[in-house]
Amino acid sequence: MLDSTRQTTKFNSEDYAAPVRQDVWNSVVSCFGFVSRTNYEEFSCSAAAQLSQLGINFFRINSSSQDLKRVSPPREEALLLVLLSDGSLSCVSETKTLTLAPGDVFIAPASVDLSIRSIATFRALFVSIPKAAFSTRIFQNKLTIARVLKADQGAVRVLSALLDGVLGALDSLQEADFRPIDQFFVELLLAALNAGGTANLADDPGIHSSVLRRVCQNIESKLPDRNLNLVDIARAEGVSPRYLQRLFEKAEESFSHYVLKRRLDRSAEYLVDPKYGRLSISEISFACGFNDPAHFSRAFRARFATSPKDYRRNQPSAFSGTARAHRGWPSNVRVDNKDGERLVIQDSFPGAASPSTLPGEHAVHFLRATSKSVHWGFFSRSISPVIKVKSGDLVTVETLTQHANDDHERMIAFDTDAEDVFFWTAEKKSVDRRGAGPIDASVLGRGAGEGFGTQIMTGPIAVEDAQPGDVLEVRVIDIRPRPCANPKYLGRSFGSNAAAWWGYHFKDLLTPPQQRENVTIYEIFDQADPPYAKPLYCYTWTPQVDPFGVMHQTIDYPGVPVDHATVRCIDLSSREVMVPLRPHFGVVGVAPREAGLVDSIPPSYFGGNLDNWRLGRGSSVFLPVNVTGALLSVGDPHAALGDAELGGTGIECSMTGDIQIILHKKDRLDRAPLRDLSYPLIETADSWVIAGFSYANYIAELGDKAPSAIYEKSSIDLAMKDAFRKVRRFLMANFNVSEDQAISVMSVAVDFGISQVVDGNWGVHAIVPKSLFSPNSY
Repeated sequence: MLDSTRQTTKFNSEDYAAPVRQDVWNSVVSCFGFVSRTNYEEFSCSAAAQLSQLGINFFRINSSSQDLKRVSPPREEALLLVLLSDGSLSCVSETKTLTLAPGDVFIAPASVDLSIRSIATFRALFVSIPKAAFSTRIFQNKLTIARVLKADQGAVRVLSALLDGVLGALDSLQEADFRPIDQFFVELLLAALNAGGTANLADDPGIHSSVLRRVCQNIESKLPDRNLNLVDIARAEGVSPRYLQRLFEKAEESFSHYVLKRRLDRSAEYLVDPKYGRLSISEISFACGFNDPAHFSRAFRARFATSPKDYRRNQPSAFSGTARAHRGWPSNVRVDNKDGERLVIQDSFPGAASPSTLPGEHAVHFLRATSKSVHWGFFSRSISPVIKVKSGDLVTVETLTQHANDDHERMIAFDTDAEDVFFWTAEKKSVDRRGAGPIDASVLGRGAGEGFGTQIMTGPIAVEDAQPGDVLEVRVIDIRPRPCANPKYLGRSFGSNAAAWWGYHFKDLLTPPQQRENVTIYEIFDQADPPYAKPLYCYTWTPQVDPFGVMHQTIDYPGVPVDHATVRCIDLSSREVMVPLRPHFGVVGVAPREAGLVDSIPPSYFGGNLDNWRLGRGSSVFLPVNVTGALLSVGDPHAALGDAELGGTGIECSMTGDIQIILHKKDRLDRAPLRDLSYPLIETADSWVIAGFSYANYIAELGDKAPSAIYEKSSIDLAMKDAFRKVRRFLMANFNVSEDQAISVMSVAVDFGISQVVDGNWGVHAIVPKSLFSPNSY
């Protein structure tokens, strides 16, 4: 429960059973004098609040559509400010309706009659500002009515950027971080209120902030100038040196210290940027405005607690400190939800196969994996389905591993469909987009889709009559390795394991080189008793040039052909290692409700890259339906996987599975284990496995920065908390136990394990034994 008087407090609707979510949410927004009205069945919301030292309350909301109505004014006079980050909002004050676009700022006295409405998902920052933060003049003369500050005005744009930064970092901001935020926020708001107005600005502190901002921009452009000084900057700005000194003093800074910090920060960026890899440390120091390399080294060590040489050595360019974030969108890239490809939403299912009905109740479908029936590295509600099935139908589905080109000879050659999917020459590749990034690879230049998402998925499969609020069950009847078609290895099966740069182990290696990627090729013996996999050989990844001529220093783009002439293979066939098989699909997911393309790597509420080996033969996974037709996709097949998937992958092996698809309509979900289900649930013969993540719905909780932020913010602690809350809900909703009983049962009978620490949104699963309850109860 969120309490606006405490530091870093949070609310997530997924933590509460559906019948009580609305009541709990209303108790949250009552802290701001609001009451909420929502669509009960579709309500989804997360929120976080922090109180600054100046008494400013910052309140972030990520929510589905809802109306917020002001029912009680605050106890003391205050302002209410709303920054819209994503979506749309209408603010109705008395008889006037003001519409916000992303980046706009709504501001009004907190005492005015107000309703805030959204008909779609939105992300916003609400800010309650006490009167004490402003002068009486501003309150009386400027803020008697509601206003919208448009983002196209200069001062408003800066204010909006500051608030958007607070919105994105609210979870991690510490008490001390709010001191500069308080100071600059108030000044920027004053400047924004005066933007375009007729007031005399000569004495307004907002002007001081604007001058300081221009000064800092001027300094940034002149950092390489070793003669940079306060007098010249003051002359360029048309102010006195003393006035400029006072501006920095107001920011609790000095001119010389600020310039030194910026030069050191820029030098740190250059030291790890591949573009400057050939520059010596001395050359970098001169390029950043230092006169003396020795002085630079001393200052650098004082700021970063390490020498420039060690800083560069510990963050080599091929594996820079930002590499983990670059498995998703880089943190400085703002994601366009609409995506450049602009896929068209299909309400009908043109081209969907009409199955031939066999004797019996259900049809059987065969879904090959070809370049026409797979999508690579992303989910989307906009993809046209390749087949349409009815509830109860059986589907034999082929899936290919994205790592097959680690050994083309054993996993692709002579296999017509695999060759079709992986076809790539200097002129063309069959499946061009690989990932949710831009089609023109304008972010990092890796290739279409940028590899922001890596799994090959077969589908999607549309399910007749599936609607949001339903639950889709996918039963895995059988799963088996895809045999090699190469006459040299005919009938045998192979897989690949990559210990890669996104692995948990990567920065803690003992032997040199300290940061390396290693690929191990396994042979699969699925007919043995018991079935097992045996390592054949391994090699260390070396830079590979793809057929389009792009160099890949690391395993950063899926399906790059490995030229075995460039790697040294080490024979492992004599090693007495037998890995037990755990064949399963790493990815089973339905389309998310959000627009645009969604990276296939982080799992979420819609399933996706669960990477849990318990989802194998004889199991089922239950997934909440979010869009018409459900749009089910299956892929990322594994022959074996350990809990945590520590090094980066399992044994990635193309597989064929027999699945049954069963639709559970929302008006028939009043039975265990399906009551109140809004997250992935795996069922095995003797247990239920509940998937917890660092963020239950990272897309909604992290907003437009989610594709990069999820790779930076995940933790086992957060995933454990989500797993705990889901199990509590599961037990209370399905088995009529109290909260205290649920916690006791969890402590004495439920096993929690680490699903994976490599997929962006880290996972902790909870294994609930069915033996806890009478069979009559489920």
